[in-house]
Amino acid sequence: MPPTSLDRSYRALFRVPSMARIVAGMQIARIGQSMVSVAMVLFTLTAYHSAELAGLVTFVAIVPGMLVSPIAGALLDRHGRSRLVLVDYAVAGLSLALIGGLALAGALPVWALLLIAGVSSLTAPLSSTGLRSLFPLLVPVPLWERINAVDSMGYVMATIIGPPLAGVVVGLWGGPTAMVVIALAYAIAAIVLIGIPDPRTDVASTGRLFLDAWQGLRYTWGNPTLRALGFSISALNLSGGVTTIVIPLIVLDRLHQGPATVGMVFAVMGVGGGVAALAFGRMNSAGRERRMLALPMVASAAALLLLLPEQLALMVGAMTLIGLLNGPIDIGMFTLRQRRTDPAWMGRAFAVSMSLNFAGFPVGSAIAGWLAARSIPVAIAFGVAACLVAGVIAARGIPDANAGEHDAPGRTARTSPAPGG
Repeated sequence: MPPTSLDRSYRALFRVPSMARIVAGMQIARIGQSMVSVAMVLFTLTAYHSAELAGLVTFVAIVPGMLVSPIAGALLDRHGRSRLVLVDYAVAGLSLALIGGLALAGALPVWALLLIAGVSSLTAPLSSTGLRSLFPLLVPVPLWERINAVDSMGYVMATIIGPPLAGVVVGLWGGPTAMVVIALAYAIAAIVLIGIPDPRTDVASTGRLFLDAWQGLRYTWGNPTLRALGFSISALNLSGGVTTIVIPLIVLDRLHQGPATVGMVFAVMGVGGGVAALAFGRMNSAGRERRMLALPMVASAAALLLLLPEQLALMVGAMTLIGLLNGPIDIGMFTLRQRRTDPAWMGRAFAVSMSLNFAGFPVGSAIAGWLAARSIPVAIAFGVAACLVAGVIAARGIPDANAGEHDAPGRTARTSPAPGG
């Protein structure tokens, strides 16, 4: 690798072969993903006039992929990452185009919307895990904080660009057209990533897909750090599910603003997150990760309380503060997971860990949809409690050392090379 152990600059990071193209393709896809999260809720609220259905669609669009994440991780370890990332982008683009086309034709009943959203989620772990588990294989260890800051910044930029763009497109041309536009973003991302490298690595494999998936699940559950991260981040993401439903409801129904305002409120969270990610990405996080997780989680509870008055200025302030707090959480989580996962298990462990981490979001969305239809303050209080629980789990559950965390579960697995790229 070109960077030396003493060169920790962002310039050194982008001298890693193909890194600039990987980040560019990932960024385009993430903008599409951030557009989906807002456009789908706006589309459902305007087309079907149901907060409960908006929460249910968000739930269905995520949970099936989480359930098959161990199999996705095993596929990534066995067959490489770059090709499977392209498979997910193709499935996501086709699914969104189908939703938009059927809606434009007036032929999208609720059951079809839920079915398409659920099927499209099945391949989602291939891209999210595939790219994130590719980074520690391509990037030298001294640059891990840098690539994790770029990774976090990618979500930040997507949050800044995607929600406002989704709000504008929905406001101007409607939800169905927004789905088609997002499908085009996935197609462009796939084109950019064609031919990216897939480094060779040793893989702990039995040669049997479902057994490999099961062992990946056991490895992740048996790793104290990954297990504690799963519970704490999932609890925190319950509050993310709450804001996804509550903010559009307050902006549209209580403040009588348009979809573009919804996008703007989410975008300011990205601005705060970008500042924090760049700042904390310059730090050596070793030994500080637990504090970088627990303290911002607790502070996020206070930020959510600013939503209770249902005032636009306070809402903008709350989302900015949440974005700032997400910066250290992301850097601490990413580097801690990389340090305490055996490279031979990264595909499976990352797939299971990321799905477990994100499990709270669809659950929070579904619960918030039900609660907010009855009482928005109660839905917000639920999010506040989730942040506090997350902070306690992170502070008490993440171990100081990683002794034994790299041991594979069960029987000894043979080692075989992954296909090169």
